[in-house]
Amino acid sequence: MTDLAPIALFCYNRDDHLHRVLEALATNAEFRKTRLYIFSDGPKDEKDQAKVKAVRQTLTSRKWTSRQHLYLRNKNLGLARSVIQGVSNVLNKHKTVIVLEDDLVVSANFLAYANESLRLYKKEEKVISVMGYSYPVSDSLPETYFLKGAACWGWATWRHKWRLFEPDGAKLLTRLHQRNSTHSFNLDGACDYVRMLEDQVAGRNDSWGVRWYASAFLADMLSLYPGLSHVRNIGMDGSGVHCGTTTDFDVALQNGKTKVRKTFPEECTASRQAVVRFLKAIEN
Repeated sequence: MTDLAPIALFCYNRDDHLHRVLEALATNAEFRKTRLYIFSDGPKDEKDQAKVKAVRQTLTSRKWTSRQHLYLRNKNLGLARSVIQGVSNVLNKHKTVIVLEDDLVVSANFLAYANESLRLYKKEEKVISVMGYSYPVSDSLPETYFLKGAACWGWATWRHKWRLFEPDGAKLLTRLHQRNSTHSFNLDGACDYVRMLEDQVAGRNDSWGVRWYASAFLADMLSLYPGLSHVRNIGMDGSGVHCGTTTDFDVALQNGKTKVRKTFPEECTASRQAVVRFLKAIEN
């Protein structure tokens, strides 16, 4: 417990969701000894003030961990700036970080899995992050597996790997085209991440996640995934700013522990194909 990665938790105006996230974290044996940084974004307008106030009442209602740090923003930064600044802030102080948002409920063994994976792969140059979420594909997946790039539903990384993050979406888009990598970046047409990045560049969205994915993809980096998900997104209920309403990505949380054994870092072709089939089926 002496080398536990700190958690950076980002929240805005969803008090009920946030409470469920914190209660789920509290089921992890490591949580009480984990340093917790909570970044509460400020209201966009007057109608959000009451919701943000309710969130902050939940945050201060009890001491969730023995080492808790609250950052209560006076102004609204928006999710992208909040996450980028917050993750950078934590990694200026620590060598690792576990990143969650206020709609990501975790299993009782999520922190054990994340911390063990961070420990095992900290010196592995090809591994950029550890993921907690795994798609609900119909195929049987390995206990753990690698996919190229990085995602953003419950993840962890190291200070030196976060330095690879490129915030300039236009630069990332140019490099993808120069390398003729757009089809692979789009998971063989299963998901239009290029359009998402184009929209970010044009100001039609403010996604930090697609820039993190592109940064990792262009650096030929891999992320470790669990065969059974340790994270469930409860924000696909129409309550979020950036998400619609769907149950397509819902998962049953892993009940037991994931046995994390260090393996050679290479993309798992079978797992990638399973994800591609899953995403294409949703589109159809």
